[in-house]
Amino acid sequence: MHAIEIHQPGGPEALVECERPRPVPGPGEVLIKVAASGVNRPDVFQRQGKYPPPPGASDLPGLEVAGTLVDGDFDSANPFGLKAGDAVCALLAGGGYAEYAVAPLGQCLPVPKGLSLVEAASLPENHFTVWSNVFDRGQLGHGEGGADETLLVQGGSSGIGVTAIQIAHALGHRVFATAGSDDKCRACEALGATAINYRTQDFVAEVKRLTDGRGVDVVLDMVAGDYVPRELEAMAEGGRLVIIATLGGTEVQFNAGALMRRRHTITGSTLRNRPVAFKAAIARQLHDVVWPLIERGAIRPVIHQVFPAEQATQAHALMESSQHIGKIVLAWEG
Repeated sequence: MHAIEIHQPGGPEALVECERPRPVPGPGEVLIKVAASGVNRPDVFQRQGKYPPPPGASDLPGLEVAGTLVDGDFDSANPFGLKAGDAVCALLAGGGYAEYAVAPLGQCLPVPKGLSLVEAASLPENHFTVWSNVFDRGQLGHGEGGADETLLVQGGSSGIGVTAIQIAHALGHRVFATAGSDDKCRACEALGATAINYRTQDFVAEVKRLTDGRGVDVVLDMVAGDYVPRELEAMAEGGRLVIIATLGGTEVQFNAGALMRRRHTITGSTLRNRPVAFKAAIARQLHDVVWPLIERGAIRPVIHQVFPAEQATQAHALMESSQHIGKIVLAWEG
């Protein structure tokens, strides 16, 4: 099969075309003929040598794909009744930049009705991540603020950001989002958020103003570093800060006394190395709650650009430029 591999750690040019043996599914796994692969920030980190795949995973980058089921173990736990020939999207631990990929059956979801395979390829990584962190760890809607709880999304125009805004908004929550340009702010607002341009506005002051001094209940943070103490200031009593990336650095200082007095929680997670059973449970929640919202148009894929797979270097360069709004996808056919 044709694939894109990391020749050696480095810039986008480290991605090179190659031929690899077609992978063989093991127990509980299926083989997917890939139509499209999502591009994500962890792919960039892996290419740079900063985020190695977990033991046993493919060394090829790519954490999400959509395509057609070819073969595999359909007799294991199969809550959606999937079979050969079905169109699916899937979350992977690696191996997505290829014409064929193996995925655990429990991490495969049927393509939502009305979506193309390219659109479906943009869903798994961000939807699994947002559900796990905003709704499971962050407990949006289940804290001291009840059903009226609010969410602040840092980096609202990213793939994660547009997903978090749309799911939370569709479920009835007020959403605030930061972005670095007026165009990106407008894009966030079109998806249901109140946008804050972090280059021209103080997001803490804006959040406090917009919530009449109360603050937000949950913050989804991809920055960390010196953002953390400011995010704690912007949070309501009993608020939860969920950190899923450290683009601003890993070292953090904050006022522990204020955290205790205001009953704040700081948590975080990574998804790639979690067990299949954990990810399969998220898949079932997405299928039950989020997939119907996608199928009726309350949530829609936001794709900035689709590149032919052989242009993966250009796709990564765009990802690193942060000039995109939403997702970047590689297409393997059509």
